[in-house]
Amino acid sequence: MRIAMVLAALSGALAVAAGAFGAHGASGEAAEWLKTGGHYQLVHAVAALVAVRMQAKGPAWLFVAGAMLFAGTLYLMALGLPRWLGAVTPLGGTAMIAGWLWLAVRAARSGE
Repeated sequence: MRIAMVLAALSGALAVAAGAFGAHGASGEAAEWLKTGGHYQLVHAVAALVAVRMQAKGPAWLFVAGAMLFAGTLYLMALGLPRWLGAVTPLGGTAMIAGWLWLAVRAARSGE
């Protein structure tokens, strides 16, 4: 679980950097991609840290991996890589949604 925590913390740092670059160093569509990626990545970095504390390993990994995939493809497009990467972005979103659903099922079963 330590690796998940380290990756979640690094993900949070990258999210802040991307959001700041989107707000202050980029323009147009690239700025929006950076801000959107940063927002989702930061929220899911925090969610992953909470999931780790709850000993919910599966949801934590889905939050980290999903956010990296979702935000990562947006960041790469913002930096000028091909727009077809946008077709991969929903896979990250799907992983994040699956993490939330898994966490909900886990909470419902535990009675907490």
